[in-house]
Amino acid sequence: MKLRIYIDTSVVGGFFDEEFKEPTQRLFKRLESNEVKFVISDLLELELIQAPKFVSELLLKYPGDRFERIELTEETMSLADKYISEKFVGRTSLEDCRHIALATINKVDVLASWNFKHIVNLDRIRGYNSVNLKLGYPTIEIRTPQELVSYGD
Repeated sequence: MKLRIYIDTSVVGGFFDEEFKEPTQRLFKRLESNEVKFVISDLLELELIQAPKFVSELLLKYPGDRFERIELTEETMSLADKYISEKFVGRTSLEDCRHIALATINKVDVLASWNFKHIVNLDRIRGYNSVNLKLGYPTIEIRTPQELVSYGD
């Protein structure tokens, strides 16, 4: 079974960012070679509307069957609100919390992000997972794209 990787907007932008380009492009090579499946949400697609055209159109360069599309629901919005009410992040992080809730509820294998402030952050990850466990959801694995590519021996 292919690894299901939920990607947030920072991963799409990271494809073009000098600091994150190399590992991000390697992750996309895994997508291209059909080793992994990217799980993308309507939230990601909404956020990409505001991005430059070359960023917003990146995912269109890959076959549609390499993606699994998921949608925001009342349940995901409620879980995201719970992360905030438990004070693991502030209200300004609502969209980030929605990405985490989407990935959690849809039981992805891992969420990939370059957002170190609100997502790929050990204290925050522990907070999200404590809420998940308290509410009966699985824990969520959160990594950078750099951790999801092989570097050989």
